[in-house]
Amino acid sequence: MSRAFLATGLLGALSLTLVTVPGASAHTPDVRLLGVTTVPNAMPFEGTTVGGLSGIDRDPRTGGYVLVSDDRSQLQPARFYTADIDVSADGLGEVTFTGTHPFTGRDGTPYPADSVDPEELRVDPWRGGYYWSQEGERSATVLSDPSVREATRTGAYVRDLPIPDNERMTETAGPRRNQVLEGMTFAGLGSLVVTALEGPLLQDGPEATPEHGALSRITVQGRRGPVLAQYAYEQEPIFAPPAAGGSANNGVVSILASDQADPTRFLVLERAYVSGAGNRVRIFEIDTSGATNVLSVDSLAEAKKVKPVRKRLVADLADLPLEHVDNVEGMTWGPRLATGERSLLLVSDDNFSAGQVTQVIALAMR
Repeated sequence: MSRAFLATGLLGALSLTLVTVPGASAHTPDVRLLGVTTVPNAMPFEGTTVGGLSGIDRDPRTGGYVLVSDDRSQLQPARFYTADIDVSADGLGEVTFTGTHPFTGRDGTPYPADSVDPEELRVDPWRGGYYWSQEGERSATVLSDPSVREATRTGAYVRDLPIPDNERMTETAGPRRNQVLEGMTFAGLGSLVVTALEGPLLQDGPEATPEHGALSRITVQGRRGPVLAQYAYEQEPIFAPPAAGGSANNGVVSILASDQADPTRFLVLERAYVSGAGNRVRIFEIDTSGATNVLSVDSLAEAKKVKPVRKRLVADLADLPLEHVDNVEGMTWGPRLATGERSLLLVSDDNFSAGQVTQVIALAMR
């Protein structure tokens, strides 16, 4: 495959800045910024337009990374990229794209326009293939269910996992449009697949506002499909009111196992956007142990005595020395650093917009 130079890491001089995140518990790890790289807008690569990068995962077999684009086969076929990213205790170095493949359906051909909406991709720790989530569609003319799909390393369709009935699109219930399976991770040493809805189901109550948060759901299932549990997740209120005539939203955009051996602890990435104020991105650690299994709860808005997952703040990107925070949506663990810290890589989705940027951000965590 051809290799293309992408960008060079910035902020190397800031790599020794230690940031203790305010508002977190006494056990919150120290977090420092290693660096940030900006990908050239609309960069061409192997006949595709690089953009819409909504998910990232590290491949333990190669040490490289896989990034999924949320192009709904509108510019080019729905696809993913492979890349090398140089991360060390001294900072973030070069990011180099190494390949791209389209996802293909049951018939072996790429997905037609607007038929899928890819959001998250994870490397299967057992077999090395890929699992990827897509949001489906809710519109005046189309109701299409979201899905979690298994694919080969070249993007060929293998199978769909079952989804909970409450995540199916119906006229009056199910996920809101574009607020579906944004987050996915493996857990339990690869035996579990855990997914997170971006926003609340229609039947679970209103979306987050500056005055109140929202309740979304996290689903745990076996890697071959059986749905085992669902948990309520309390989203934060939106951090500011929008400018006049503008919009504001908040949602869960990625989930990542804190430790592959622990099936109960995860990092959750919440991204809020407010017109006139920009993006606010926060990372929380959650614990599902002791939370109520709400798989059989029809409506969280009407339920009584539901105990959500426990959560605590790990990092607020507003507290780090970043000049700009864009639409960050993807998150993965990088290599263990020489300092003993763990590296955490984030990627932003530029929505294929000239007014936004694709950022790769590297953090170090104790």
